[in-house]
Amino acid sequence: MNAENFFNAEQRQRIVSAIEHAELNTSGEIRVHVENHCKKDVMDRACQVFSSLNMQKTHLRNGVLIYLAIKDKQLAIIGDVAINEKVADDFWDSTKTIILNEFKKGQFCDGLSKGIESVGEQLQDFFPYQSDDINELSDEISFGKN
Repeated sequence: MNAENFFNAEQRQRIVSAIEHAELNTSGEIRVHVENHCKKDVMDRACQVFSSLNMQKTHLRNGVLIYLAIKDKQLAIIGDVAINEKVADDFWDSTKTIILNEFKKGQFCDGLSKGIESVGEQLQDFFPYQSDDINELSDEISFGKN
């Protein structure tokens, strides 16, 4: 099993749908990135992926990345500058706990979907949907090559 086939087509669609649903009520942007290995500190790698996906280029600097290295069992959630200034200090850890609780049951798609929902609710509170909002980042899952 590798990153690109970790989720079947139906599960991929459920994750994308969770992102689309979460973004309906916010100007924020959510991405999910999955790869096999994390060969450095997980937060450092997540920051590197965040940058490579150009997530720091959103207009309101309110993008959130959920990063998963499946073979190394690593998970990180990071938000851009504007969202980090607004959410509670424990927000990322509490969201990570929501995801990990499902992962422990082998429910990886459900875990990501619930985490995405939680992120979307926070983004909605601080960055409500604007009438001129555009989807600045892809809702598709991105995959690493390692």
